[in-house]
Amino acid sequence: MTTPFFDFSPASVATLAEADVARALLEDVGSGDLTAALVDANRHTRARVLAREAAVICGAPWVDATLRQVAPTATWQWLVAEGQTCHPDQVVLELQGPAQQLLTAERTALNFLQLLSGVASRTAEHVRAVVGTRAQIVDTRKTLPGLRLAQKYAVRVGGGTNHRIGLYDAVLIKENHISAAGGIPQVLQRAAALAQQAKFIEIEVETLAQLDEALDCGARMVLLDNMDMTALYEAVRRNTARGDQKAILEISGGVTLERVRALAEVGVDRISIGALTKDVRATDYSMRFLDL
Repeated sequence: MTTPFFDFSPASVATLAEADVARALLEDVGSGDLTAALVDANRHTRARVLAREAAVICGAPWVDATLRQVAPTATWQWLVAEGQTCHPDQVVLELQGPAQQLLTAERTALNFLQLLSGVASRTAEHVRAVVGTRAQIVDTRKTLPGLRLAQKYAVRVGGGTNHRIGLYDAVLIKENHISAAGGIPQVLQRAAALAQQAKFIEIEVETLAQLDEALDCGARMVLLDNMDMTALYEAVRRNTARGDQKAILEISGGVTLERVRALAEVGVDRISIGALTKDVRATDYSMRFLDL
């Protein structure tokens, strides 16, 4: 099966959101909402969603898709746009429609909003921390199963950059690939044949000797894995000395918000951080019904 490239256009994101929401509703609502059935089906209500903390708003396409699928006659208005920052206790969304349907939509809508806002907000913190350096903040494949594209979208909303989407769109050669292929020269030679179908070819190195070997073999994108600061500065120096033949350098491994500025000041091009999507702390939102 061939997996299509994802372009993150508004239309593609909307289609993605509809599919994600359909799965989430099947999981949450199933054959029907037993508790919402206690409310008169003819009753209409107004509601609002409040942010309980400062955050980058992210997930509006998923909230919109939830409301379209569950409450098709409802109307709603975003008061804080996607990608903007909200403050504690700010109303970010106002809604009105059938009370039963809004009650059923509530948890699925908020689950997407809190997860994706959490990713976008964490990404934005790291992006702010490296302002003024050349380093881009980059995500990884360490995502929640089934929600990778949604989380990578949130990274973009937070100002970050996507690494490869999956195994199908780029080459990232790691230690086990090098060992299984017989060495750095052998694996890079084989990877060259994929240049036309891969967005990029990158190789991971753990030592300065491996870096030199990779650069000598023509590597144009190198991941410096878990190197200490002394080795990182030396890696940048050696790479820069290559002039026009230098590679794009990326740092990975053990990156924290507290360390990211110092790592960026080494002079690398990219810093990849699994925690952007792996260790997510959801943003706190609540929905309040005004006239039930």
